[in-house]
Amino acid sequence: MTTLRPSHTARAHSFNAAAAQYAANRPSYPPALLDTIEDLAARPFHGSRAVDVGAGTGIATTLLHTRGANALAVEPGAGMAAQFRRAHPLIPLVRGDGNALPVATASTDFLTYAQSWHWTDPARSVPEALRVLRPGGALALWWNTEALDVSWIAEAATRIRRFLGIAPDTPVEKSSTTGAPAALADTAGRLDFTRRQIRWSRQVSLDTHLANIASHSAFLVLGEEATTAFLTEERAHLRRLFPTETIEETYDVDLLVAIRP
Repeated sequence: MTTLRPSHTARAHSFNAAAAQYAANRPSYPPALLDTIEDLAARPFHGSRAVDVGAGTGIATTLLHTRGANALAVEPGAGMAAQFRRAHPLIPLVRGDGNALPVATASTDFLTYAQSWHWTDPARSVPEALRVLRPGGALALWWNTEALDVSWIAEAATRIRRFLGIAPDTPVEKSSTTGAPAALADTAGRLDFTRRQIRWSRQVSLDTHLANIASHSAFLVLGEEATTAFLTEERAHLRRLFPTETIEETYDVDLLVAIRP
């Protein structure tokens, strides 16, 4: 077990050296997520102006583009931006972050943060969101969260938290500063969010599952030796549960949507 507590900045920058791994192994999002955002926003993505902030390698941005949005990606990291441009050369991308958006005032119908709002400073990112959204525009934040009512997922989460030095009995919502609960607390009184959860799953190989774990910032900052040691033990454990080495990962997308007055 490690008690290392890397800085927020170090974790934020850790993705740039692992952008290809991130792109290859991280889960996407279900069609029902975009359907729900459209319903809550009372407008379609098709023909809209959508800005995806913290776009990373383009997992969410490409979904917006496929829905017919005029999508712009905003990404602060050089490594992630380079991976994005290699994979999606026809989708525009600019370097920047949610604390100082390189986007014109009142120009945006949808402002989206897929797994990225927690890297911003809400004291700055909230006013920026309100600045760039048109009246009636929607701010959508979401995270893929583990379905902890699935027993093997809950057990795996406990092993990870123990390894990272988080007490196994710590409530999930208190074990980190990420996700919808933290966003709701940080924006209380400034944004009126509607919250929804959408369950979905994907089948992946054991290798992909472990590479997905390794692509999270908590592991990226540990270094190869510590991460490999944990993943070796985790591989042996999961092989006993899944002898075919095919795993169904189940997620609950935790979604927050606020409409600009």
